[in-house]
Amino acid sequence: MIETSLQTLPHGIILSCRSTGAKGRPVLMFLHGFPEAAFVWDGLLAHFSQPEHGGYRCIAPNLRGFERSSAPAGVAAYRPRHLVQDIAALIELEGGQLECLIAHDWGGAVAWNLAAAQPACMKKLAIINSPHPGTFLRELQHSPAQQAASAYMNFLIRPDAEALLAEDDFRRMWAFFTAMGAADGPHAWLTEAVKAQYRAVWTQGLTGPCNYYRASPLRPPRPGPPHHDPAAAAVTIPRAMLEVHLPTLVIWAMDDTALPPALLDGLDDFVPQMTLRRVDGATHWIVHEQPALVAAYLQEFLRQAPFSPRQLAT
Repeated sequence: MIETSLQTLPHGIILSCRSTGAKGRPVLMFLHGFPEAAFVWDGLLAHFSQPEHGGYRCIAPNLRGFERSSAPAGVAAYRPRHLVQDIAALIELEGGQLECLIAHDWGGAVAWNLAAAQPACMKKLAIINSPHPGTFLRELQHSPAQQAASAYMNFLIRPDAEALLAEDDFRRMWAFFTAMGAADGPHAWLTEAVKAQYRAVWTQGLTGPCNYYRASPLRPPRPGPPHHDPAAAAVTIPRAMLEVHLPTLVIWAMDDTALPPALLDGLDDFVPQMTLRRVDGATHWIVHEQPALVAAYLQEFLRQAPFSPRQLAT
Protein backbone atom coordinates (compact mmCIF):
# COMPACT_ATOMS: atom_id res chain seq x y z
CA MET A 1 0.00 0.00 0.00
CA ILE A 2 1.23 3.52 -0.85
CA GLU A 3 1.40 5.79 2.18
CA THR A 4 1.38 9.59 1.98
CA SER A 5 3.10 11.89 4.46
CA LEU A 6 4.36 15.43 4.93
CA GLN A 7 8.06 15.42 5.79
CA THR A 8 9.36 18.58 7.48
CA LEU A 9 13.02 19.18 6.70
CA PRO A 10 15.42 20.89 9.14
CA HIS A 11 15.58 24.02 6.96
CA GLY A 12 11.81 24.47 7.07
CA ILE A 13 10.72 23.07 3.71
CA ILE A 14 7.95 20.48 3.78
CA LEU A 15 7.93 17.73 1.15
CA SER A 16 4.79 15.73 0.45
CA CYS A 17 5.92 12.14 -0.03
CA ARG A 18 4.59 8.80 -1.22
CA SER A 19 6.23 5.71 0.22
CA THR A 20 5.97 1.98 0.71
CA GLY A 21 8.09 -0.75 2.24
CA ALA A 22 9.39 -1.22 5.75
CA LYS A 23 11.51 1.47 7.39
CA GLY A 24 14.98 0.21 8.12
CA ARG A 25 15.26 -1.58 4.76
CA PRO A 26 17.68 -0.31 2.08
CA VAL A 27 16.13 2.81 0.53
CA LEU A 28 15.31 3.67 -3.08
CA MET A 29 14.28 7.29 -3.69
CA PHE A 30 12.50 8.42 -6.85
CA LEU A 31 12.47 12.03 -8.15
CA HIS A 32 9.87 13.18 -10.70
CA GLY A 33 10.09 15.94 -13.29
CA PHE A 34 7.91 18.57 -15.00
CA PRO A 35 4.93 18.66 -15.26
CA GLU A 36 4.51 15.57 -13.11
CA ALA A 37 4.41 14.60 -9.44
CA ALA A 38 5.39 11.79 -7.08
CA PHE A 39 2.40 9.63 -8.02
CA VAL A 40 4.00 8.73 -11.36
CA TRP A 41 6.34 6.38 -9.48
CA ASP A 42 3.60 4.39 -7.71
CA GLY A 43 4.07 1.29 -9.84
CA LEU A 44 7.80 1.18 -9.18
CA LEU A 45 7.32 1.89 -5.47
CA ALA A 46 5.02 -1.12 -5.23
CA HIS A 47 7.30 -3.29 -7.38
CA PHE A 48 10.55 -2.72 -5.50
CA SER A 49 9.01 -2.92 -2.03
CA GLN A 50 8.01 -6.54 -2.72
CA PRO A 51 10.34 -9.14 -1.14
CA GLU A 52 10.96 -10.87 -4.48
CA HIS A 53 12.22 -7.57 -5.95
CA GLY A 54 14.48 -6.58 -3.08
CA GLY A 55 12.06 -5.60 -0.33
CA TYR A 56 13.27 -1.99 -0.44
CA ARG A 57 11.92 0.96 1.45
CA CYS A 58 10.74 3.15 -1.47
CA ILE A 59 9.97 6.85 -1.24
CA ALA A 60 9.01 9.45 -3.85
CA PRO A 61 8.83 13.09 -2.76
CA ASN A 62 6.95 15.80 -4.58
CA LEU A 63 9.71 18.30 -5.30
CA ARG A 64 9.37 21.77 -3.80
CA GLY A 65 6.71 23.74 -5.64
CA PHE A 66 4.74 20.63 -6.63
CA GLU A 67 1.53 19.17 -5.19
CA ARG A 68 1.41 19.75 -1.41
CA SER A 69 5.14 20.39 -0.96
CA SER A 70 6.29 23.84 0.12
CA ALA A 71 6.15 26.36 -2.73
CA PRO A 72 8.30 29.38 -1.86
CA ALA A 73 7.23 32.48 -3.75
CA GLY A 74 10.57 33.78 -5.03
CA VAL A 75 12.19 32.44 -8.20
CA ALA A 76 15.57 32.30 -6.44
CA ALA A 77 14.19 29.60 -4.11
CA TYR A 78 14.25 27.18 -7.06
CA ARG A 79 17.95 27.45 -7.82
CA PRO A 80 19.84 24.14 -7.87
CA ARG A 81 21.46 24.47 -4.45
CA HIS A 82 18.07 24.69 -2.75
CA LEU A 83 16.63 21.74 -4.67
CA VAL A 84 19.70 19.66 -3.80
CA GLN A 85 19.45 20.70 -0.14
CA ASP A 86 15.87 19.42 0.02
CA ILE A 87 16.75 15.95 -1.26
CA ALA A 88 19.94 15.65 0.80
CA ALA A 89 17.91 16.50 3.92
CA LEU A 90 15.18 14.00 3.03
CA ILE A 91 17.84 11.30 2.55
CA GLU A 92 19.09 12.02 6.08
CA LEU A 93 15.56 11.67 7.43
CA GLU A 94 15.33 8.31 5.69
CA GLY A 95 18.41 7.07 7.52
CA GLY A 96 21.31 8.24 5.42
CA GLN A 97 22.87 6.69 2.34
CA LEU A 98 20.42 5.48 -0.31
CA GLU A 99 20.82 2.19 -2.08
CA CYS A 100 19.95 4.12 -5.26
CA LEU A 101 18.57 7.50 -6.32
CA ILE A 102 16.32 7.14 -9.38
CA ALA A 103 15.26 10.24 -11.27
CA HIS A 104 13.62 11.57 -14.45
CA ASP A 105 13.57 14.99 -16.15
CA TRP A 106 13.89 17.82 -13.56
CA GLY A 107 14.29 15.21 -10.84
CA GLY A 108 17.32 14.05 -12.80
CA ALA A 109 18.77 17.55 -12.84
CA VAL A 110 18.62 17.54 -9.04
CA ALA A 111 20.04 14.01 -8.91
CA TRP A 112 22.99 14.77 -11.20
CA ASN A 113 23.90 17.77 -9.03
CA LEU A 114 23.51 15.87 -5.76
CA ALA A 115 25.57 12.91 -6.99
CA ALA A 116 28.40 15.21 -8.08
CA ALA A 117 28.40 17.34 -4.92
CA GLN A 118 27.54 14.75 -2.23
CA PRO A 119 28.25 11.25 -3.58
CA ALA A 120 28.15 9.74 -0.07
CA CYS A 121 24.35 10.26 -0.13
CA MET A 122 23.89 7.23 -2.38
CA LYS A 123 25.52 3.98 -3.45
CA LYS A 124 24.16 4.15 -7.00
CA LEU A 125 22.44 6.60 -9.34
CA ALA A 126 19.86 5.86 -12.05
CA ILE A 127 18.84 8.53 -14.57
CA ILE A 128 15.93 8.30 -17.01
CA ASN A 129 15.93 10.86 -19.84
CA SER A 130 17.42 13.72 -17.92
CA PRO A 131 20.37 15.52 -19.49
CA HIS A 132 23.67 15.72 -17.69
CA PRO A 133 24.45 19.42 -17.13
CA GLY A 134 27.78 19.15 -18.95
CA THR A 135 26.43 17.72 -22.19
CA PHE A 136 23.23 19.78 -21.95
CA LEU A 137 25.20 23.02 -21.65
CA ARG A 138 27.40 22.02 -24.61
CA GLU A 139 24.37 21.25 -26.79
CA LEU A 140 22.48 24.40 -25.77
CA GLN A 141 25.51 26.50 -26.63
CA HIS A 142 26.49 24.84 -29.90
CA SER A 143 23.62 22.77 -31.33
CA PRO A 144 20.82 24.51 -33.25
CA ALA A 145 18.87 21.25 -33.01
CA GLN A 146 18.98 21.28 -29.20
CA GLN A 147 18.20 25.00 -29.09
CA ALA A 148 15.09 24.34 -31.20
CA ALA A 149 14.12 21.29 -29.13
CA SER A 150 14.39 23.36 -25.93
CA ALA A 151 12.58 26.44 -27.25
CA TYR A 152 9.51 25.53 -25.15
CA MET A 153 11.49 26.56 -22.06
CA ASN A 154 11.20 30.20 -23.07
CA PHE A 155 7.42 29.89 -22.99
CA LEU A 156 7.56 28.46 -19.47
CA ILE A 157 9.51 31.46 -18.11
CA ARG A 158 6.92 34.00 -19.28
CA PRO A 159 5.27 35.84 -16.38
CA ASP A 160 1.87 34.60 -17.56
CA ALA A 161 2.97 31.02 -18.23
CA GLU A 162 1.04 29.41 -15.37
CA ALA A 163 -2.17 31.22 -16.32
CA LEU A 164 -1.82 30.15 -19.95
CA LEU A 165 -1.05 26.55 -18.94
CA ALA A 166 -4.22 26.38 -16.83
CA GLU A 167 -6.48 27.61 -19.65
CA ASP A 168 -9.00 25.31 -21.30
CA ASP A 169 -8.65 22.45 -18.83
CA PHE A 170 -4.83 22.56 -19.08
CA ARG A 171 -4.89 22.20 -22.86
CA ARG A 172 -1.23 23.14 -23.24
CA MET A 173 -0.19 20.79 -20.44
CA TRP A 174 -1.80 17.79 -22.10
CA ALA A 175 0.17 18.65 -25.23
CA PHE A 176 3.44 17.88 -23.42
CA PHE A 177 2.23 14.28 -23.36
CA THR A 178 0.04 13.88 -26.43
CA ALA A 179 2.68 15.32 -28.77
CA MET A 180 4.66 12.14 -28.04
CA GLY A 181 1.77 9.69 -28.45
CA ALA A 182 0.60 9.42 -24.85
CA ALA A 183 -3.07 9.27 -25.81
CA ASP A 184 -3.03 7.30 -29.05
CA GLY A 185 0.44 5.94 -29.73
CA PRO A 186 1.61 2.31 -29.55
CA HIS A 187 2.22 2.73 -25.82
CA ALA A 188 -0.75 4.99 -25.04
CA TRP A 189 -1.06 5.59 -21.29
CA LEU A 190 -2.89 8.89 -20.75
CA THR A 191 -6.25 7.53 -19.59
CA GLU A 192 -9.01 9.59 -18.02
CA ALA A 193 -8.04 8.20 -14.61
CA VAL A 194 -4.44 9.33 -15.06
CA LYS A 195 -5.59 12.74 -16.30
CA ALA A 196 -7.60 13.13 -13.11
CA GLN A 197 -4.43 12.53 -11.08
CA TYR A 198 -2.62 15.25 -13.01
CA ARG A 199 -5.51 17.71 -12.62
CA ALA A 200 -5.47 17.14 -8.87
CA VAL A 201 -1.81 18.17 -8.79
CA TRP A 202 -1.96 21.05 -11.27
CA THR A 203 -4.94 22.71 -9.60
CA GLN A 204 -2.76 23.15 -6.52
CA GLY A 205 -0.56 25.56 -8.44
CA LEU A 206 1.79 25.82 -11.41
CA THR A 207 3.95 28.75 -10.33
CA GLY A 208 6.41 26.52 -8.47
CA PRO A 209 6.90 24.19 -11.44
CA CYS A 210 7.40 27.13 -13.82
CA ASN A 211 9.90 28.67 -11.41
CA TYR A 212 12.28 25.77 -12.09
CA TYR A 213 12.70 27.15 -15.60
CA ARG A 214 12.79 30.78 -14.48
CA ALA A 215 15.59 30.01 -12.02
CA SER A 216 17.75 28.08 -14.47
CA PRO A 217 20.01 29.61 -17.13
CA LEU A 218 20.25 26.22 -18.88
CA ARG A 219 17.89 27.12 -21.70
CA PRO A 220 18.28 28.56 -25.20
CA PRO A 221 18.64 32.31 -25.68
CA ARG A 222 15.43 34.22 -26.23
CA PRO A 223 14.97 36.12 -29.48
CA GLY A 224 15.78 39.78 -29.15
CA PRO A 225 18.69 42.23 -29.25
CA PRO A 226 22.15 40.69 -28.85
CA HIS A 227 22.89 39.78 -25.22
CA HIS A 228 19.30 40.57 -24.25
CA ASP A 229 18.98 37.16 -22.58
CA PRO A 230 22.10 35.08 -23.17
CA ALA A 231 20.82 32.17 -21.02
CA ALA A 232 23.08 29.14 -21.52
CA ALA A 233 25.52 31.09 -23.68
CA ALA A 234 26.73 32.92 -20.58
CA VAL A 235 27.12 29.84 -18.38
CA THR A 236 30.27 28.01 -17.35
CA ILE A 237 30.24 25.06 -14.95
CA PRO A 238 33.40 23.95 -13.14
CA ARG A 239 34.52 20.45 -14.05
CA ALA A 240 34.35 19.33 -10.41
CA MET A 241 30.60 20.01 -10.40
CA LEU A 242 30.08 17.76 -13.43
CA GLU A 243 31.90 14.55 -12.55
CA VAL A 244 29.90 11.68 -11.06
CA HIS A 245 32.01 8.88 -9.63
CA LEU A 246 29.27 6.44 -8.75
CA PRO A 247 27.89 3.39 -10.54
CA THR A 248 25.30 5.06 -12.76
CA LEU A 249 22.57 3.63 -14.95
CA VAL A 250 21.30 5.86 -17.76
CA ILE A 251 18.09 4.74 -19.47
CA TRP A 252 17.53 6.83 -22.58
CA ALA A 253 14.40 6.76 -24.71
CA MET A 254 15.66 7.53 -28.20
CA ASP A 255 12.48 9.21 -29.50
CA ASP A 256 12.53 12.00 -26.92
CA THR A 257 11.92 15.08 -29.07
CA ALA A 258 12.98 17.50 -26.29
CA LEU A 259 16.20 15.66 -25.47
CA PRO A 260 17.88 14.32 -28.63
CA PRO A 261 20.41 11.47 -28.35
CA ALA A 262 23.35 13.84 -28.99
CA LEU A 263 23.12 14.56 -25.26
CA LEU A 264 24.66 11.13 -24.71
CA ASP A 265 27.80 12.01 -26.70
CA GLY A 266 30.75 12.33 -24.33
CA LEU A 267 28.65 11.48 -21.28
CA ASP A 268 31.02 8.71 -20.21
CA ASP A 269 33.76 11.34 -19.85
CA PHE A 270 31.78 12.86 -16.96
CA VAL A 271 30.38 9.55 -15.67
CA PRO A 272 33.08 6.89 -16.05
CA GLN A 273 31.10 4.18 -14.19
CA MET A 274 28.14 4.40 -16.55
CA THR A 275 25.89 1.67 -17.89
CA LEU A 276 23.83 3.02 -20.79
CA ARG A 277 20.56 1.51 -21.98
CA ARG A 278 19.23 3.02 -25.19
CA VAL A 279 15.55 2.27 -25.87
CA ASP A 280 14.32 2.67 -29.43
CA GLY A 281 10.65 3.48 -30.00
CA ALA A 282 10.26 5.15 -26.60
CA THR A 283 9.70 8.82 -25.77
CA HIS A 284 10.38 11.15 -22.86
CA TRP A 285 7.49 9.44 -21.03
CA ILE A 286 9.07 5.97 -21.05
CA VAL A 287 8.26 5.45 -17.36
CA HIS A 288 4.57 5.45 -18.34
CA GLU A 289 4.98 3.76 -21.72
CA GLN A 290 7.13 0.80 -20.76
CA PRO A 291 7.10 0.46 -16.96
CA ALA A 292 8.01 -3.23 -17.02
CA LEU A 293 11.11 -2.55 -19.12
CA VAL A 294 12.20 0.31 -16.84
CA ALA A 295 11.69 -1.93 -13.80
CA ALA A 296 13.73 -4.73 -15.39
CA TYR A 297 16.65 -2.44 -16.21
CA LEU A 298 16.59 -1.00 -12.70
CA GLN A 299 16.38 -4.49 -11.16
CA GLU A 300 19.39 -5.66 -13.13
CA PHE A 301 21.36 -2.56 -12.14
CA LEU A 302 20.51 -2.89 -8.46
CA ARG A 303 21.72 -6.49 -8.48
CA GLN A 304 24.98 -5.70 -10.26
CA ALA A 305 28.23 -6.44 -8.47
CA PRO A 306 30.87 -3.70 -8.34
CA PHE A 307 31.17 -1.94 -11.64
CA SER A 308 33.15 -3.12 -14.64
CA PRO A 309 33.13 -0.49 -17.42
CA ARG A 310 30.62 -1.28 -20.13
CA GLN A 311 27.89 0.27 -22.17
CA LEU A 312 24.80 -1.65 -23.14
CA ALA A 313 22.71 -0.86 -26.19
CA THR A 314 19.16 -2.13 -26.54
